[in-house]
Parts: sequence; structure tokens; C-alpha cells
Amino acid sequence: MIQDEHGNGGEHTDSVKKAIVTGASRGIGRGIALCLAKDGYDVAVSYSTQERDAIELAKEIKEKYGRECHVFQASLQEPGAGVKLFGQAVEKLRRLDLLVNNAGVTRMESLLDLTEETLDYLLNLNFRNYLLMAREAARYMVKHGIRGGIINITSSRGERAYPSDLVYGGLKAGINRAIQSAALDVAPYGIRINNVAPGAIRIRSEEDIKKQGGEKNRFLDELGGRIPLGRVGLPEDVGNAVVFLASEKASYITGMTLRVDGGLILPGMPERTEPGGADRGWGYRKSVFDDSINDQKD
Repeated sequence: MIQDEHGNGGEHTDSVKKAIVTGASRGIGRGIALCLAKDGYDVAVSYSTQERDAIELAKEIKEKYGRECHVFQASLQEPGAGVKLFGQAVEKLRRLDLLVNNAGVTRMESLLDLTEETLDYLLNLNFRNYLLMAREAARYMVKHGIRGGIINITSSRGERAYPSDLVYGGLKAGINRAIQSAALDVAPYGIRINNVAPGAIRIRSEEDIKKQGGEKNRFLDELGGRIPLGRVGLPEDVGNAVVFLASEKASYITGMTLRVDGGLILPGMPERTEPGGADRGWGYRKSVFDDSINDQKD
């Protein structure tokens, strides 16, 4: 058994840092994986449906940074999928220094329209899986004497309420609170747990949108001009924050949520206003239920 840089025993195969990044085939996860590879990490990444994008990411990491990138399919909303993924990834990496829980989806439903399917899906993917994979990572690190890190990607919506995000935003807020206790649980072992909370992030470039025959995202362009720092975020903005929190430069930071949003929620401004809803306040969003009531009146 080789001693790690902190004097703790661990099963090392080499000095290269190793990381797992879930949901990394595109967008924020892809940006995180690229930033970690640039910083010297070998990575294992998961994807749900976009296999081609994940394979292209692995090729880019190998060619640009000379690092290994192992690709796994995982539908992390399914029971047991995260634990299985963790075992497969660690077997390939042969060590783990960092887990990044990023895989998740954004689904917006008003309380009036809330379905059990949405509730269960978001609860399993955006909350339950985060905690179970964090548990697996913490157990592995404790067992092998690794003073590693766990970083969850949450959202600025975990701090600021918006219409129709009661489940999505509520679960992100839950993770923000949960890691405070988790950080206390693993601090005696030198393991740090933190969150990164992105704001408005452009997850696809304009070039990618054009290739896929889509239209320019006017909402993000309009919103970017109203963000205090004058632009929407990019995946590498989030990736750089992850690299920092995982590094020795952040060795005295744990249990914290770092917001990466260009100042988006500082003034409490709305992201958008529903057309025709000004007389009902900026928070008004027309629901399907509301429409059904109006149809009955007609």
C-alpha cells in the first residue's frame, strides 16, 4: 500500500487523479469533464441516451489532453443504476479522487399540473441518486484512505423561487441543505463535499444548434443582456468552479454551495414575463389546469 500525499494509505496504481462525472455527454457535464481532463484527471463519464456525444467527448479528451475517458450508459433514475455505475467506473479507473454528481433533468410543472410521474422521476434522478452515489464515493474513500472530494451540481433555483419549479427547485434546495450534514459526516476522514449552483448556462453552442437545424436561443440572448455580468454562463464556467473546489486551493472549504450565475439572482429579477400576464404579477404562468377551467367557463 502506497502512502498518498497526505500520509494516508490508499490503493494507488499511479499518481494521476481520477474522477467520475455523471451525465457528461453534453452541456454542463461535458464542460466539467473537459476541465478536469485539462487539469490532469482521468475520467469516467456516464450518459443516458446520447452515446455518440459521449464517445466523441472521450475522443476529444484523449486527443487534446492525453487523458483516459471511460464511457458508461446509465439511466440514473432507475433503482440501483447509480450504485452499478459507480462500481463499473471505479473498476476501470482503479481509484477515485472525485465524484461529480451532475446528471439530472429540468422539468417545470405548476402545482396545479403536478403529476406523480414528474415527482418520482425528479426525486429519483435529481436527489436520491445524488445521495446514493455520494454514499458509495464516501465509503470507497474512507476504506482506501483517500482524502477526496464529492461535488454536486445543483442550481441557483435552489435559492430563489420561480413559478412551476416547486419540485425541481425544491430538490436542488434539498441537496444544498443535505451536503451540510454530509460534510460533517465525512470531514473526520479528510473528505470534502460541496455544491456548484449554476444559473443560466448555454448548454449548446449556436454552431451546434445550427447543425441540428434549430433556431437561435433568443431567450438566453435576451436574458444574458440583463444578467449583472452581461452574459449567460458557459459549461466551462461551471467546470472551472468544479476544478477549483476539487483542488488543494479549496482544501479548507466544505459543506458550501458555490453559485456560478454571473449575479443572476442577486437583484431578484425575473427570468421572463408571461405574455399577457403583467396584470397578475411577473410570477404568473398559465397552467394546463387553468386552461381547463377557462374552457369549462366558455
